[in-house]
Amino acid sequence: MTQTRLFTPVLIGGAVILMLSFAIRASFGVFQIPIASEFDWPRAEFSLAIAVQNLAWGIGQPIFGAIAERWGDRLAIVLGALTYAAGLILSSFAIHPEQHQLFEILVGFGIAGTGFGVILAVVGRASSDENRSLALGVATAAGSAGQVFGAPMAELLLGHFPWQTVFVIFAVVILASLAFLPLIRAPERASREELAESMGAVLMRAFRDPSYTLIFLGFFSCGYQLGFITAHFPAMVTEMCGAVPPGSLLAGLGIETTSALGAAAISVIGLANIAGTIYAGWAGKRWSKKYLLAGVYFLRTIVAGAFILTPMTPATVLIFSLAMGALWLATVPLTSGLVAHIYGLRYMGTLYGIVFFSHQVGAFLGVWLGGKLYDIYGDYTLVWWVGVGVGAFSALVHLPVREKRVELQPA
Repeated sequence: MTQTRLFTPVLIGGAVILMLSFAIRASFGVFQIPIASEFDWPRAEFSLAIAVQNLAWGIGQPIFGAIAERWGDRLAIVLGALTYAAGLILSSFAIHPEQHQLFEILVGFGIAGTGFGVILAVVGRASSDENRSLALGVATAAGSAGQVFGAPMAELLLGHFPWQTVFVIFAVVILASLAFLPLIRAPERASREELAESMGAVLMRAFRDPSYTLIFLGFFSCGYQLGFITAHFPAMVTEMCGAVPPGSLLAGLGIETTSALGAAAISVIGLANIAGTIYAGWAGKRWSKKYLLAGVYFLRTIVAGAFILTPMTPATVLIFSLAMGALWLATVPLTSGLVAHIYGLRYMGTLYGIVFFSHQVGAFLGVWLGGKLYDIYGDYTLVWWVGVGVGAFSALVHLPVREKRVELQPA
């Protein structure tokens, strides 16, 4: 039966799981300085662990998407949560950088099982054609809602517990998210023709389509920018920003140090992105998704370029966080909706998961280069300008995409 409501049980349950999963994932940048300081590591060491996490997330996304489509969405989510918790608990015992880098593979796979690829696919199938784009925007915004409190919560917990204990607390949180699993029961929304096609046939059809390649390439810069900012922006603000003025509004809100400002900046990005992703989902139903994507990447390029050319103060950090936050995950409902529109719903999870791998390759490079170039040059300026360049590339590469449904191959 067609679900005409926007807020279905599937959307509500999926949104909560996404929110908790991304609250934890968005907090890893807060651990950069505490972990590096405790073990006297170069910045690149823990950066590589976060980079490996992002790459594992990208590798795991099509795998968990295929598990969901073959054996069920809920099984994929349970496996993801268990893997996520195992990675966090094992990381709490790590004392060498290689251990962190190894265990972050589990964390990355866990994010894949509880993240966009699985959740957005099931939300898409549970939504009507009329509400699908907006529902994808709402689910994506839930991830941003987690980002609002994830980094500040990590900062707060680190004020009372060692980072190892905070990792264990986060493992309990991700397992608790499975309480919402009974709501994840999506009807099959694929057409009879789509159900008759094998996964291999759908994948070959997509791989032969130049538009799929362009979407794949375009998602790279999104991952690069988000990966770098999530992992390094708190540390960048801590070290490069001017002091928070005593008696200012920020100080009155409890943000008295640049360290607290860095964590708050991630929260502000997430807060602004709630509105940004919901609007992107709403707009995706009304206007061309490829042109909206090109516009989002173009605006990101302008915002990032203006920020790095301006002296960094608490005010510019907050302005940048608001502007970038409005564009932060706006690409996700548009990209996933574009994949569903062109190639259908039956294997949306797998097809979007493959595209998302490009996103996570970008995230890997953004996080790793951020730490590596910081250790070489002592600041983040060069890696920031690389992000500006790849953002401009993505704005251009979406323009030739053919936003037209690819016809099914005859059986």
